[in-house]
Amino acid sequence: MSPRYVLPLVTLLALGSTGVAHAQSEPPAEPPAEWGVTAIDFSNVPYPYPTEFLDVEVYGNQLRMAYMDVAPTGTPNGRTVVLFHGFNFAGYAFGHTMSILSEAGFRTIAIDRLGFGRSSKPIMHYNFHVPARNTQRLLDHLGIEQAAILGHSQGGMVVSRFAMTYPETTSHAIFVNQIGMSDGRPGREWNEPSYSRSRPTPQQYYRQVLGSQLRYYVQGWRPEYLQWVEAPYGLIFSGEFDRWMEVRGLLGQAMSEDPVVYDWQHISSKALVIGGADDPLSRDFAADARRVAESLQNAELLLYPNVGHNPQFEHSDQFHADLIRFLLSDPDEPADQAWRSSSWGR
Repeated sequence: MSPRYVLPLVTLLALGSTGVAHAQSEPPAEPPAEWGVTAIDFSNVPYPYPTEFLDVEVYGNQLRMAYMDVAPTGTPNGRTVVLFHGFNFAGYAFGHTMSILSEAGFRTIAIDRLGFGRSSKPIMHYNFHVPARNTQRLLDHLGIEQAAILGHSQGGMVVSRFAMTYPETTSHAIFVNQIGMSDGRPGREWNEPSYSRSRPTPQQYYRQVLGSQLRYYVQGWRPEYLQWVEAPYGLIFSGEFDRWMEVRGLLGQAMSEDPVVYDWQHISSKALVIGGADDPLSRDFAADARRVAESLQNAELLLYPNVGHNPQFEHSDQFHADLIRFLLSDPDEPADQAWRSSSWGR
């Protein structure tokens, strides 16, 4: 399927996912006064659906992995979708997507990977084998033999490892603005995982967390994005803030120590590489995405102009329509190859 140029660029700049103009706004310069402490286990962070836990053992540690498991509210289609969040999110950020997929008849599972959200946050060595194996354990526990696996941002790296390792379990693999699309190790000396032990002020940390969100969008800030700042910001007031920062450093190290670029050629599942073509996190996301699609054995490429790192928020209606269309496709049929004749990424 070819990329869409539905409206002139000047119009797209002012439109949201539904084609309705959004008034440009700015995030507050100071954190709202009503914001409070966030518990390191996110127990006081609202989740869109009830949370369940799977007991897992990693390196001899007894841990808990949190997940939401939502049954279809529309006519069930017998299919399951597993969602992996990105580095600056947790499973709760998939609430809107879970609602849409549930209405479309899918059973939908969103996982908090170890180190994130309501899951355990051990000080340990992290890689992408750990969440892949834990997810397979969860699916076994739930009696699910096959599922579509979707990952956003760093979650796309988990999809890469899972789909390569468990091809019989993976009906569809979806990569939403994946990061880690190159191996940055050649020519670079390895360094130990590190984090700043100098505690920032609340104002400094607010700017840091807010800045990580601001860089995701190309159509301007919307007030609803502030919710993704509140939960991590509140950890600055937690007595376990130092452990949170150390775990973050270890999780970040996995991206450089455990590249997934060599996984793609071994992924046989039907795949969709999808996202905002103008992702500010990449120098040329369109070219990077095309390279991923070309490396996969059976992939469709679908990019949206003037959309950034989070198409599920910034371009929601079209993104979810395209996602459902792909999820309903026959996993044994070839993926749409129309993108090969387009100019994306060339």
